[in-house]
Amino acid sequence: MQTLVFNTTTKVAKLYEGEAENSTILFHFTNVPTVKVNENFYEVMVKDEFDKTFPTLRVPISSTNMIILR
Repeated sequence: MQTLVFNTTTKVAKLYEGEAENSTILFHFTNVPTVKVNENFYEVMVKDEFDKTFPTLRVPISSTNMIILR
């Protein structure tokens, strides 16, 4: 089971291999305005220098815990 941690204040998302803060970080994204919840996956959205938002990562809901921080 992997863990996706999204901080809504700092706009940072991290995907951990296992438990948050106690395992290897697989991906680290900054400038994340939102993480979309779709039918079968979480989608990490990133905003570029031109304020254009695009998806950068999709992880399956079935094998991912998601923690939202403020």
